[in-house]
Amino acid sequence: MRKTGSVLAPLVALVALAAAVLFATTATAGVAATRIMPLGDSITGSPGCWRALLWNRLQNTGHTNIDFVGTLPPQGCGVAHDGDNEGHGGYLATNVAAQNLLPGWLSATRPDVVLMHFGTNDVWSDIAPATILAAFTTMVNQMRAANPAMKILVAKIIPMNPATCGDCAQRTVAFNNAIPAWAAATTTPQSPITVVDQWTGFSTGADTYDGVHPNAAGDQKMADKWYPPLVEALSGTATPTVTTTTPPPVGDCTATYRTTGQWQGGFQGEVTVKNTGTAPMSAWTVGWTYADGQRITQLWGGTLSANGAAVSVRNAAWNGTLAPGASTTFGFLASWTGTNTAPTPTCS
Repeated sequence: MRKTGSVLAPLVALVALAAAVLFATTATAGVAATRIMPLGDSITGSPGCWRALLWNRLQNTGHTNIDFVGTLPPQGCGVAHDGDNEGHGGYLATNVAAQNLLPGWLSATRPDVVLMHFGTNDVWSDIAPATILAAFTTMVNQMRAANPAMKILVAKIIPMNPATCGDCAQRTVAFNNAIPAWAAATTTPQSPITVVDQWTGFSTGADTYDGVHPNAAGDQKMADKWYPPLVEALSGTATPTVTTTTPPPVGDCTATYRTTGQWQGGFQGEVTVKNTGTAPMSAWTVGWTYADGQRITQLWGGTLSANGAAVSVRNAAWNGTLAPGASTTFGFLASWTGTNTAPTPTCS
């Protein structure tokens, strides 16, 4: 019995020492790891190998007290990494917002930082930038409801040029161009939004395998773009995207109205506002009067003021500034009975 005890005693001491070391390491690391949610579609999730490259670079540079989180498990990549994520293949940001999917994911994972590369499928589906960014606003509000100090990194999405979508390349440019102003209007000191430019320097020919999804070279470029702003967020030095401008003179503008869908008793419409002047414009207002009793019930991408048949829409905070030749859109849902004649809007 004494011999057995003499063997066990050192083992017990060794286990106790290991536990103490583990406890000390955890304490040194700050107890709670920073929880990071990669959020998006298949570019993030399937297999989303940029996440593996980013994770390992963070580990190798001393940023070890982190936890990638998400309700989805690793989806491939032959690289050891923390593969939890919210990269849902085929998902549209507009659908995630409309179907209220994000709050459940946030509740299950409790992130402190969100890396969001979202909107590719929306752009492919020819959804207007204003509509996509309205969905982004919904999601940002949900993130802040879950964590008022959420740090949010939003990507200008990588270029795409699929064989089945000739307009997708230009649509991507239009969407990305609208992101900085939206971020500047939506960021807060407590919950900063940082725009990460994943578009510049990325080639659909060299960095994707199908014109949309990154290959190994593209994954490396994406990981390299995410790394600096994420390190800033982890160190607590992330600053919100702020754009300081002097109000420019108001330019001339036009407004083009179209019905995008119609059903019994209701329809969806869209108005494109374009700066047709030679100077940048900092704000716009569009107005029209319905002749057949139509009434707007919901509007996004602008601020609605309606008095019976008379409709007035001002720009939102993020889409009022338009360079010469630039355009933006806002959309709406409305009711109708009998006749649905399109009005002729004015723009000022």
